[in-house]
Amino acid sequence: MKIANYYKQLKTWGWSMLIALSVLACDATQAESQQKNNTQTDKPKKEKKKKASEKEAASAEVKILKKYELPAILREVSGIAYLGNNQFACVQDESGIIFVYNTQTNRIDKQITFGAAGDYEGIAVVGNTAYVGRSDGKIYEVAITGNQPAKVQQYVTSLTAENNVEGLTYDARGNRLLLIIKGEEAGEKDYKGIYAFDLKAKKFNPEPIAKISLTDPQLAAYEGKKLNKAIQPSEIAVHPVTGAIYVTEASNPQLFILKPDGAIQTRYKLSKQDFNQPEGITFSPTGELYISNEGKKASGNILQVKIQ
Repeated sequence: MKIANYYKQLKTWGWSMLIALSVLACDATQAESQQKNNTQTDKPKKEKKKKASEKEAASAEVKILKKYELPAILREVSGIAYLGNNQFACVQDESGIIFVYNTQTNRIDKQITFGAAGDYEGIAVVGNTAYVGRSDGKIYEVAITGNQPAKVQQYVTSLTAENNVEGLTYDARGNRLLLIIKGEEAGEKDYKGIYAFDLKAKKFNPEPIAKISLTDPQLAAYEGKKLNKAIQPSEIAVHPVTGAIYVTEASNPQLFILKPDGAIQTRYKLSKQDFNQPEGITFSPTGELYISNEGKKASGNILQVKIQ
């Protein structure tokens, strides 16, 4: 009986030792794992390689004179036109509505519905008529005075959603609208065209009146594989005094001044902090420059800008 008890105690002791050793082994494994994790955490994180466009400093010649915060409904402002009397006509990405915004009161003075929901990307005002461009190439002529609903006329161009029309402006010297594309030209082209719509004949010219070369040396900082993305215009405007063509880019904030044939005369790098997404550009009759930015986490805005 004593021998049996002895073996029983020995067996119990053996199991206890086995359990204790297992616990110690487990603790050691956890400690080693924790040490490894700590070592990995202590390692300095690799910095994300910046593109050449991100490394480039903003042009010192571009100065912001005033900033107007836009109401929430214009967070995605995509086009602006100077009206005077502290007012701008604005459109946004999703609504077929012209918003008349007052910078003095920071309120919407008027809303003019002209179409269904859509991707509206540019606006120009000529007298009492507004012209709004849609990304699929359609142009809307809208009477901005008189009773609602507004009188609306729609024009179809040869441009399509693949071309992705991003900007529209009025060229007083030619009595025409100018449209600029962000997307691709038909076929493998090494340029992006600027197109014209004659306001007297109400006729669209399918051939570009100016071309921005995608191989221009001033676009050399572009490092992507697709030449088409060397420049992605977001808006266009014509200086009322000099007649020069101004073009903005939103994805890589920049401002371009073009020669009549579309060649880049001057390029300004814009601060990403100040110009989050420059989608609109317009001038006062005397040449004061205004650029609008879509909001991301913050509200959209209109900036009065001076180039020194």
